[in-house]
Amino acid sequence: MKLAFLSDIHGNATALEAVLNELNQQDIDKIYILGDLCFRGPEPKRVLELIQGLDHAEVIKGNADEWLTDGFRDGDFPEAALKTLNEERNWTLQRLSEEDLDYLKNLPTEFVLDELDSIIHAFHATPDSLYDVVSADDSEAIEDVIMQKDEADIYVYGHTHIPSLRSLHGKSVINTGSVGLPFDGHPLASYVVIDVEEGRHRFHLNRVPYNREHVVELYRQSGYPNLKELGTVIFYGVRP
Repeated sequence: MKLAFLSDIHGNATALEAVLNELNQQDIDKIYILGDLCFRGPEPKRVLELIQGLDHAEVIKGNADEWLTDGFRDGDFPEAALKTLNEERNWTLQRLSEEDLDYLKNLPTEFVLDELDSIIHAFHATPDSLYDVVSADDSEAIEDVIMQKDEADIYVYGHTHIPSLRSLHGKSVINTGSVGLPFDGHPLASYVVIDVEEGRHRFHLNRVPYNREHVVELYRQSGYPNLKELGTVIFYGVRP
């Protein structure tokens, strides 16, 4: 069975469309989308329309989805950054309906796939949090936070915008990277395919080109509040 996992689209419908077009050329049985769907990109509504139009996908929420529906929490950002972030949030909210926000608010927070030869546990950031950050090189945190809750064989998450693959204690830990806003210095959209068959599993980390100039132009034409910073992320794949 071939399963696709993608995360952190962040309103970049052009990148999402490129990934979905590539997946359509493969024999994918199911798509799992691990949150952060709309916020910080120029086409939040079209992202939702693309996702809701899929007939073999399941979706969970991320921290950016919760920011849209519930606002920012104390301590999420320095005070100096909140003005711009609230402008971005308001811009996004103006382009989503109450029905869209209800959809985001009511998304589940994890998947446990136990009907396969290998058990897969998928979530946005950690099993217990939409916000906590676990980096791929922190073996202690992977063991204590990512792998502490169950006996899965494979753990899949997003949130860091940096793709990775780790093996630890006979388990596999995969970060999908980001479809819409990669932070690893490689600006192409990122996703993972897991092929599980007869006790074997294979992992494919994929990078997909898309029209980044078009996305930056969409930011510009729409009057997005933070064009300079996010345009740099789009073009160079660097952390804002």
